[in-house]
Amino acid sequence: ILLSPIIAIVACAVKVTSKGPIFFSQKRVGKNGELFEMYKFRSMVVNAEELKENLEEQNEMSGPMFKIKNDPRVTKVGKFIRKTSIDELPQLLNILKGDMTLVGPRPSLPREVEKFESWMLKRLEVKPGLTCYWQVSGRNNIDFYEWMKLDLKYVNDMNFWLDIKLIFKTVAVLFGDKNAC
Repeated sequence: ILLSPIIAIVACAVKVTSKGPIFFSQKRVGKNGELFEMYKFRSMVVNAEELKENLEEQNEMSGPMFKIKNDPRVTKVGKFIRKTSIDELPQLLNILKGDMTLVGPRPSLPREVEKFESWMLKRLEVKPGLTCYWQVSGRNNIDFYEWMKLDLKYVNDMNFWLDIKLIFKTVAVLFGDKNAC
């Protein structure tokens, strides 16, 4: 209820500034390798997946993940909602549905998980989360292998107080995190 004004404003901004749906959904890998549909506010042009093929050589992330700092597929509103992580608010529905939790490793795409080394699969023993060590420790400035190590650190150390600590850290970096893209 508290977030509904923000959700309404973002939904209108996405709709008014670019053609296509307000929300974006994508299959992600959850606990024990189960697939689920993850929701976000749409921050890219509608045909972003098709355009990705031409951008593969510009990938700035190590491993199977794909990230470009100034991705040309991102809309004007998309830049803002990504920088502030507002694009991820619809994942609260995933939490209510039981697919995700507030804290846990970020959910990966099936094509990324297929390329994981065996030691990385341990991160699938817990539900994916809205926030994690990666979110509060540098995000896109952390390479893929360090990201996976942080996820395993969480899986091995997870407890109530760690979750509370990570939630508070997330709130602190939520608006204007210089490492968000």
